[in-house]
Amino acid sequence: MIQELHCFALAVAQAGAFIHCHSSLCDYRELYQRERNNLLQNEEIQGQDPYHLAVYSTWRLSYEKLDESARTFLQICSCLHHEGISEEMFERAAVSQLNLEDSELQDEVAKLLNRLGKQDTGWSSWTFQKVIMCLGSHSLIEYDHQNCTYSVHPLVHHWSETTMERNRHNMHKLILTIIALSFSLTYTDEDIKYRRKLLKHMTKSMASLQLEDINPLVGGHITRIYDEAGHLKEMEALELMVVEKRKLMLGDDHPDTLTGMHNLAGTFFQQGRWDEAEALYLVVLEKQMLMLGDDHPDTLWSMAGLALTYSSQGRWSDAEAVKLVVLEKRKLVLGDDHPKTLNSMANLALTYSSQGRWSDAEALHLMVLEKRKLILGDEHPDILKSMGNLATTYMKQGRWKEAEALLVAVMEKMKQLLGENHPDTLIAMGLLAAIYRNQGRLDDAEALELVVLEKRKRLLGDDHPQTLKAVAGLASTYGKKGRLGDAEALEVLVLEKRKFLQGDEHPLTLMAMSNLALTYWKQGRLQDAVTLQLVTMKKTKRTLGDDHPWTLENMANLANTYRDQGRLKDAEALNMEVIEKMKRVLGDRHPDTLKIISSLAATYRDLDRLDDGEVLEVTVEEHRKRCEDFEAGKACYET
Repeated sequence: MIQELHCFALAVAQAGAFIHCHSSLCDYRELYQRERNNLLQNEEIQGQDPYHLAVYSTWRLSYEKLDESARTFLQICSCLHHEGISEEMFERAAVSQLNLEDSELQDEVAKLLNRLGKQDTGWSSWTFQKVIMCLGSHSLIEYDHQNCTYSVHPLVHHWSETTMERNRHNMHKLILTIIALSFSLTYTDEDIKYRRKLLKHMTKSMASLQLEDINPLVGGHITRIYDEAGHLKEMEALELMVVEKRKLMLGDDHPDTLTGMHNLAGTFFQQGRWDEAEALYLVVLEKQMLMLGDDHPDTLWSMAGLALTYSSQGRWSDAEAVKLVVLEKRKLVLGDDHPKTLNSMANLALTYSSQGRWSDAEALHLMVLEKRKLILGDEHPDILKSMGNLATTYMKQGRWKEAEALLVAVMEKMKQLLGENHPDTLIAMGLLAAIYRNQGRLDDAEALELVVLEKRKRLLGDDHPQTLKAVAGLASTYGKKGRLGDAEALEVLVLEKRKFLQGDEHPLTLMAMSNLALTYWKQGRLQDAVTLQLVTMKKTKRTLGDDHPWTLENMANLANTYRDQGRLKDAEALNMEVIEKMKRVLGDRHPDTLKIISSLAATYRDLDRLDDGEVLEVTVEEHRKRCEDFEAGKACYET
């Protein structure tokens, strides 16, 4: 018999399990020979090698002995990834209160789950375990004791799809619905980890479906998994489907349709497609004002999204104006101390910080922090976010010691409350590493960045935007340590991944190009730096506009490279253009404006225009003297 099974261990083990449960060796040989001949006529199996034929034959015999529930679960497994299958997913789906707004689909899913353990009052783990024991007795499923999950051998996984007794397409649709039912949209550490585990199962099921086959509520729900994994293209496609289906089913102006459009605008924003995000937010906002009124929470939600888009476009005055409206309306409708009102205050403070109005930003952050402490206590996650925002404001002022003390406290409390691997904890660790880097504590910065990078790779994957951000931070530290070859290698990696994942003209791709160009400059590869800086400047102007702060920063970097090449007239012309734009966009006393004025002064010195250079340096010093004491938290570089 072993020879007939081609001495393949998996086939022998499977045959042994079948014989132990159901027949003698002689009876099994007869059944196997008959079944193998039948399988040779099966179009799903034709062309397979002898190994597959032997194994599939034994599985077919075992499959015939399974009860209906075990067969169903095996088919369900074939629609999931072959590893990491958990009882938890089915239990969560069975007790979910999510209404699919499609009674037929809801009933089909319920019938499927009933076979596995769903009951009126909850979930029967014993019923589920009986299904598992039935499959295990035939060696069709294995238990991973370390992770408390089940796995199916890849060949069983492939073969079990051929046993599908119902429409395969419909089964994948039901499985995707079960995945959606199994998770909530909350942001606890437990929920985030759970959703991360679902990605490979969702990807497997989605591969067999067309977008138009997916229930819009299911589609809207599972976008959260794509969002947290950084799969923005897949997320966009789902959201487009949701919007189109809701338009057809509910009409263009229905609140659910507008919610879908709002979410799509948010995805455009994450992709750096800020003009498209702005246009869609404006459409949604106009409809919401008409249908829901100026003070409705959904209207204010869209206004907040629009304001964030304005900030990303460098339109800080527009952002401030919209944020002030949102803040005043929330105060009026919800009260001064409502969490959403405090969120609006924090967002306005971030805009002040971007404008260089740090005393205003600090005052508002402190107000939010105190109010949240009174309402929530000292250790609520929102308190820690407020402390992190305040620390970031200190960082922008160069108040490194205050920022460090605050972030160390934030990081330790986040570890206790949220866990060491929570995204917010890792953000705090990354900010602390940046503080160390700017203080010249490069070994401390590198050690912390390596921890952040390892955790993000493990939790989010190598290509997630947050992982790439950690790589970029480490590259910056290597650059400051003089390890320019290591910095270049990491920056090339980040650039290639950002191009592939986000496109050639995404703002983060352009930032990666700019960082690599600066490394070339530090290496003395001035022509390589100029070539890349010219490409970056052209793309940034086209994508973000001539006056965006990032565009101006790229122009300033190019001017510095021109000066080092001895192209002093080119450097002077570019510096003067940047200064005029920075004065208009950021103000006369913004640190970035003063920095480029100092650069122009250096160019004048190289041109032997010493008097002109001295005048500019005096101007810079006069402005800086107005910010006498960073450590005391006084106003600094206010526009």
